[in-house]
Amino acid sequence: MAAQLRARLCRLPEGATFSHATAALLWGLPLPLRLSWDGSVHITTPPGTRARRGRGVTGYQRNLPPTDQVRLGDVPCTGLIRTFCDLAEVLTLAELVAVGDALISPAGKATPLEEIVAGIERPRTTRTKLRSAVALLDAASESPKESELRVLLIQHGIAGLACQVEVRDENGFFVGRVDLAISHLKIAVEYEGDHHREKGQWRRDQRRRRALEALGWVYIHVTQADLDDPRQLLADLRVAIRRQTSR
Repeated sequence: MAAQLRARLCRLPEGATFSHATAALLWGLPLPLRLSWDGSVHITTPPGTRARRGRGVTGYQRNLPPTDQVRLGDVPCTGLIRTFCDLAEVLTLAELVAVGDALISPAGKATPLEEIVAGIERPRTTRTKLRSAVALLDAASESPKESELRVLLIQHGIAGLACQVEVRDENGFFVGRVDLAISHLKIAVEYEGDHHREKGQWRRDQRRRRALEALGWVYIHVTQADLDDPRQLLADLRVAIRRQTSR
């Protein structure tokens, strides 16, 4: 990708910077497939120059302060926090939270939350959305879909969720770790992608699920179909909450 972008540099005006989804890909931030696979290049040019438009190019025109611009190798792009702010224009709230989780995660970019909080106050048009996203960030999240699932459930009033919860038996022995849990009700909610799992991993997952259920946990399995249409997922989860509450 970097080679393709360098080829475009010679045709860009002074001060042009790769931004939005293109910058996110350069930084290795998680994007939904519709943006990561569409082949478009996102470019921000300074005022006084024509915003780039055309086949395979999405252009923006705005003044970027020097602190919002960096070079990755020899490719100019927006900085991490500016990229996060710009993505608010093209991502849903849940998708934006997934990017933010990757920004603050110790296994990701480990960006201090206070730097993000300060950075989101600069953009005007998306400030409210950015504030909403930052309020939902969780550094414990380990995947974009886990982040999207968490936001979906919170938006629909599911309270008490925690990420990456360790479950132990009555003797304190480790049983397993679950993506999302309402621990006091013993409800585990986990996203599973459509990819085929390696047989050994599938068997380990089944043993873990069996051990959880033996301890009285309810295990709720979530797929992309549930994120696309969450009505049945939410109905099942609410039934589980009522039953576990009444125990």
